[in-house]
Amino acid sequence: MKPVYVDAVGLAGPGLPNWVEAVPVFSGNAVYKSEPLARYRPKLLPANERRRATDIIRLAFQAGEDAVSSNKNFDLSQIASVFASSGGDLDIIDNICRVFAGPDRAVSPTQFHNSVHNSAAGYWSIATGSQAPSSSLSACDHTFSAGLVEAVMFATVEAIPTLLVVYDISAPVPLLDKVLKNRTFGTAFLLSPVQSAFSCASLTVALVSELRDESKALSSELEMLRNDNPAAKAIPLLELLARKEGGLLTFSSPGSQYIDVKVVPC
Repeated sequence: MKPVYVDAVGLAGPGLPNWVEAVPVFSGNAVYKSEPLARYRPKLLPANERRRATDIIRLAFQAGEDAVSSNKNFDLSQIASVFASSGGDLDIIDNICRVFAGPDRAVSPTQFHNSVHNSAAGYWSIATGSQAPSSSLSACDHTFSAGLVEAVMFATVEAIPTLLVVYDISAPVPLLDKVLKNRTFGTAFLLSPVQSAFSCASLTVALVSELRDESKALSSELEMLRNDNPAAKAIPLLELLARKEGGLLTFSSPGSQYIDVKVVPC
């Protein structure tokens, strides 16, 4: 694939409320301390939609808004988007399943509205007024790599800036034994088909069939976080971007393939 350029990064994780505060941790200049995220109040959403937004939608907005807020010149209405979540809103799913198991099977319209997998993308299009291409996907534990490939394809084939948002909340107790979501984590990357003054690195993605070892985090604390949430599989890439270093990263992907990502600082 052709290289794409990282114009902005966003973050929302335990003890890592935004990219600016996360950079010292990812660059190895500060000790990582896991702390619960405060409930986020999306800045771009109108009041009515903000009241309906669930925790996972707020997480997606926290990461996405963190990325696009780094430059006021970004025209959000012209940016394509890829929203990637391995399980979607598990709190809503758990609640709806509990309702169906009870005597009163009436599901509230708001909960049904928020249960669809593209709910965060829908809220984002309302907030930004964007009619640019948008995709919402899930690939279980490979969701980050699948979302990255989708976003790179958008940026190169459509030749349009593309915002990738990867996010998953911690799972409720009935589902926690079945899914890899012990902690909440979200991250976002604004990818461009051309280099600009805002670009911090280029990414070249290649699909490979040979058996590889997946890239791990550089610190044991962040490696634990990487293993606690599918969205946190992005941590090795975030570390290179924070350190302004190049390298070759490997991520597992669906279909017994691997993805090599060559990172070159700009």
